Amino acid sequence: MLKCIAVDDEPLALRQIAGYIGKIPYLELAARFNNALDAQQWLAAEKADLIFVDINMPDLNGVDFVRGLVDRPMVVFTTAYSEYAVDGFKLDAVDYLLKPFSFADFSRAAAKANSLYELRHNQRVQEPESEALPRDREYLSVKADYKVSLVKIADIVYIESEGEYVRLHLADGSAITTLFRLKNMETALPADSFMRVHRSYIVNLRAIRSYIKGRIYLNDTEYVPIGEMYKEAFLSYIKKNFRNL
Repeated sequence: MLKCIAVDDEPLALRQIAGYIGKIPYLELAARFNNALDAQQWLAAEKADLIFVDINMPDLNGVDFVRGLVDRPMVVFTTAYSEYAVDGFKLDAVDYLLKPFSFADFSRAAAKANSLYELRHNQRVQEPESEALPRDREYLSVKADYKVSLVKIADIVYIESEGEYVRLHLADGSAITTLFRLKNMETALPADSFMRVHRSYIVNLRAIRSYIKGRIYLNDTEYVPIGEMYKEAFLSYIKKNFRNL
């Protein structure tokens, strides 16, 4: 059972969402709010598994409300304005419902959230977070798909954050997704060959082929962005380790 809250400043929309939640057996409506400030206060003392939240609200909009949550539940954004979709998905939203939406649309979003919840719960029960081996070892022990894989560190081209998971992109073109936080992966990897270049990316410095205008190219077409707060450290590394011709 997913414990939910609904947040919308439109009474009719709030009533509709509450009604939809009541029709889905694995959802439980714990509270509903007509503004994000009250929801924020409630979440400071209580926990929810899933939030259905409107984006365009007075005082505090839905995106800023979600962005400010420390222990962030799963989120489904609801709004009448499609231009907010990009901001919503940047926050790893489960789904984005454009008003007016049907019960079928709502049910599909709820099913996605339930599937994600079950995946996370089962993986945590059966597989504790992957164990990165000490820096002087050649391999990482990675738990994924109910098995343990030994990944050669030198074969990792780059690592991408996906919320509570990371995706390891390997030299042979394959990828492994595992329950692990990027900051922990950064600590485990050798600092002389891996660098955090963006809040969502770590790259193998030996796999870099070129860089230009805020992008690091790992081959002719594949690249990762360079974040503003990481740009100075990356350029210092390039300047220190490579001779300009």
